[in-house]
Amino acid sequence: MMRSSLSFAVRTRMPRIEIPMTLLSISRNALLESIRQPVFVVLLIAGELALALNLSLAAFTFGEDDKLLVDLGLSTLLLAGLLSAAFTAASVLANEIEKRTVLTVVSKPVSRATVVLGKFLGVCGALAVGQWTLSSVFLLTVRHGVAADARTDIAFDMPVIVVSTLFFGLAAVYAGLANYLYRRPFPSVFTVSTAVAATAAVVTTWCIEPSWRFQNPSREWNPQLMFALAMVFEAVLVLAAVAMAASTRLGQTATFFVSLGFLLAGLVGEYFVGQFADTESLPNAVRNLTGLFVLIVPNLQYFWAADALTQGHPITPFYFYTVSAYASFMIAGIMSLAVLLFQRRDVG
Repeated sequence: MMRSSLSFAVRTRMPRIEIPMTLLSISRNALLESIRQPVFVVLLIAGELALALNLSLAAFTFGEDDKLLVDLGLSTLLLAGLLSAAFTAASVLANEIEKRTVLTVVSKPVSRATVVLGKFLGVCGALAVGQWTLSSVFLLTVRHGVAADARTDIAFDMPVIVVSTLFFGLAAVYAGLANYLYRRPFPSVFTVSTAVAATAAVVTTWCIEPSWRFQNPSREWNPQLMFALAMVFEAVLVLAAVAMAASTRLGQTATFFVSLGFLLAGLVGEYFVGQFADTESLPNAVRNLTGLFVLIVPNLQYFWAADALTQGHPITPFYFYTVSAYASFMIAGIMSLAVLLFQRRDVG
């Protein structure tokens, strides 16, 4: 009697465990597939080089070098996140729909909502690894700063250069040896090893002064900069949700342009619509409708903290939590639309 009741309890509990495990399996496969894409590695390397190049570009100002460096760095992170989100989302869903490989998943007792959410979580994991690496490189450039003098001992932060070269070189060598000796995919190994190397480089350089003396790493900690990086990553997750929704119906190129259009509309849409709403010659009904449209249209300016950092306006924890909640609602709404679009998508 006890054995039968135990088997009944196991049978009744299995469906509750099956859905999370299926979602986890789809997410894991999407994550691995994303970081194995050569385009993901190309965008990661291009972002790192662009962040390093910002040190030279920011030197052509008069007294505003460090502020421009922060502005350029956050812009590079947002642009790299947009490209990675668009191409990664298209590769894990749109390409599978075109090649009919997604049919092997939806033909099983797995709901289409689980497929879409699993793919999205996997893409978010890949973007988190990429943005973590680029954010670490950005912190290294901020620590290095723009060259203020032609003298080598002042113009260059040698601990940053030496430590970064060492760790990133080891990451590249490890990825190459893992691919050559054990036939592991180079893109995925390089992505993970670079993330570890970037983290180690930041921690190490924070413990060393430019004069090669040990220091308290908390001296390099800037909460305002961390808030700005976190909000840029939240904007990238919103763009990933848009790319995932677009990839349920469109191809890779169209998905990219939809994501780019959403980004541009989110950054400048409120300004132009607001200017139109403030026109006094418009009827009150039209102005009220336009004002409602401003409230409904997603505003990505909330995630952009570069102006606040460069102008000395503090980013409060309350503002950060409010923006995070706003991002969560946006992602939930866009992913609900993605599920609806994929429900009636012909994949056979």
